[in-house]
Amino acid sequence: MPDFRQLPSVETLSKHLTGESNLPRPLVTGFVKRRLAEWRTRLAEGEVADKSSIEQEIQRGLQDFSSSRLQPVINATGVIIHTNLGRSPLGQRASETLSKIATGYSNLEFNLLDGKRGKRAGYLETALAVLLETEAATAVNNCAAALVLTLRTLISSEKNEVIVSRGELVEIGGGFRIPEVLETSGAKLVEVGATNKTHLKDYADAISDRTALILKVHRSNFYLEGFTDEPDVTEISSLAHQHGIPLVEDLGSGAVMHTDQLAPIDHEPTPQDALRNGIDLVIFSGDKLLGGPQAGVIAGNADLVGRIKSEPFFRAVRCDKLILTVLQECIDDYLACKGDAKPRLPVLDFLSTPVQDLRIRAENISSQLEALSARITIEEALSRTGGGTMPRAEIPSVALRVEPDGMSLKNLAQSLRRTTPAVVGYVSDEAFLLNLRTVFPSQDQSIVNALLEVLQ
Repeated sequence: MPDFRQLPSVETLSKHLTGESNLPRPLVTGFVKRRLAEWRTRLAEGEVADKSSIEQEIQRGLQDFSSSRLQPVINATGVIIHTNLGRSPLGQRASETLSKIATGYSNLEFNLLDGKRGKRAGYLETALAVLLETEAATAVNNCAAALVLTLRTLISSEKNEVIVSRGELVEIGGGFRIPEVLETSGAKLVEVGATNKTHLKDYADAISDRTALILKVHRSNFYLEGFTDEPDVTEISSLAHQHGIPLVEDLGSGAVMHTDQLAPIDHEPTPQDALRNGIDLVIFSGDKLLGGPQAGVIAGNADLVGRIKSEPFFRAVRCDKLILTVLQECIDDYLACKGDAKPRLPVLDFLSTPVQDLRIRAENISSQLEALSARITIEEALSRTGGGTMPRAEIPSVALRVEPDGMSLKNLAQSLRRTTPAVVGYVSDEAFLLNLRTVFPSQDQSIVNALLEVLQ
């Protein structure tokens, strides 16, 4: 017979755990009820446990649950657009304006001049079009939604075929694949070419009366080299326009500046490049190399953008006032210094910070840790752009190398993740590294405090 007497009281355990955490009492009680229900099932199935071990497991579970709340983290991984850590941090201009808009009312759909209903995102859409040097632009809540929305708009029951090179049938984060995205939109995928080679004739042979568009997908999270070939975008554009069908490109990463001028890395294709080369519509993310919020930007031919905004599905994926605010300020940052210097956005600062500046900061941090028994040295390291962008990019950086005394690297990493704010680094070559390229200078003292707390 299962001994249900070992199950602690919901009220008693909840009261005790509430005192140990900063979570609301009803949430703690709900968590405890769920875990005790699971334990009741486990005991009924023959598992044996006493009250103390049950309470301890629920306590550990609550700690794990509490740590899952969104909270600030120091990114010392060296990965600039770290998807698991929230991708690109916002710039100061955007964060300050966001606070004002979020805590009050705004002219989201109100014309301040005539007092009548205004155009939602009208300013942003014009600013985007100016920045990208194109006819029109709009934005939705993420890049995948932008692609699905575009496909839904451009296909019909008579024309539902979308031509894509086999070398561009990519899989993005979370296991989502381009063929599945097309299927969701109701489009029929027509694959052309081979994985490593696609010729212009492959595209031409695939065009039929049912062709709705040709889709180009930038290989932003992997690369092909060796025995490879593909036609120039201008050639595909000419072919598409000869047949009166649009050419759409999903660029993904959304770099609007020349990345090779910011860091010793390759040039990442920009939306401006794509549009100048004959792309009718370009789609890209807002929270990657652009340095803004999660959003999907659609830009190019004014008639096509207008059709997309008239699609009923557009309302389901439109941006709320907070995303519109942040994206608006991000684009204004670019426009304010267009043709002069780079805007002060964290993702661009991280890309372009000189290695010598990082080394000076590392020396300052290590000088405050000399009393620790752990061995802390400074070494050269590499950073990556991350976020499914520029897989070959390796940016020189500087890292603190920590070799603890009497503590495993696993425990050190875990302990640093439990400090406030949490510090996330990585293990490499039998040491724990803190890569400073992705650490804000204002966070250096927090790293000192965290290491002192954990290692003393």
